[in-house]
Amino acid sequence: MAYDNLCKYLAEQYPAPFAHWLLATDDADIQVLRTELSTEPIRADALTLLQTQNRILHLEFQTRPEPELPLRMVDYWLRLRRQYACPIIQVVLFLKPTTSEQVLIETFTDEPIQFRYRVVRLWEQDAAPLLANPALLPLAVLAQTDSPQSLLEQVATQVAKIEASAQRQQIAACAQVLAGLRFDKALIRTIFREDIMRESVIYQDILQQGLQQGLQQGLQEGKQEEGVTLILRQLSRRLGWVAPEQQAYIQRLSLKQLEDLAEALLDFSEPEDLTTWLQTHAPTE
Repeated sequence: MAYDNLCKYLAEQYPAPFAHWLLATDDADIQVLRTELSTEPIRADALTLLQTQNRILHLEFQTRPEPELPLRMVDYWLRLRRQYACPIIQVVLFLKPTTSEQVLIETFTDEPIQFRYRVVRLWEQDAAPLLANPALLPLAVLAQTDSPQSLLEQVATQVAKIEASAQRQQIAACAQVLAGLRFDKALIRTIFREDIMRESVIYQDILQQGLQQGLQQGLQEGKQEEGVTLILRQLSRRLGWVAPEQQAYIQRLSLKQLEDLAEALLDFSEPEDLTTWLQTHAPTE
């Protein structure tokens, strides 16, 4: 899961806090709109759209600046305005500090057009409003501070106060992933409890993508044993132990079967789950 996609997930799960933060609105009726625009011959794009009364907030999350972004924002505005026929407020949120001057650009100018949108650079934002709302805690790790580690500890403290366990797990996972843009992984693990991360649905998604990427890289490099090593490591963490005969069985799986196992193991909770899977997925001779 890319950093910008994770932010989209947060905004769509918690639309009201994002709208209140960026628009300073007290409107309680915030709706997430259909997120795909498709106007031929332009490809379909997935957008984060939050509707507040008679206007739409369009959020774009960016890890890195892109030269074509200003023109893309104009294109999005025109298509959204045509589709919804109401005011469109566009906000681009840059996540990672950079010296590129492109993150300072807030307009698109091309005679006779001059178009403006809003830009938020997370590293320049006051952390206080983000720390005050559980849904915004993951963004707080990227906010302005004179003591980054202290800020990370504040976020972890606030996360621990979330009473609903499912929400606490999801927010903790999101905060740790975004913290990876700024902090060393060892420090993140020290401050956050790893068991919360492991239980999170988001973590499982990240884990799955990591396994798939590792397997694909192994295929490209002709190193299938690297894929086997990844699978065995994750099975050991999930089940506690993998029998030697099962390890030997897994080593004989094809890459396609390893990819299937990488996906299936996310649902394993007992050693018997692995036994059943292996019995129904005989290795190709």
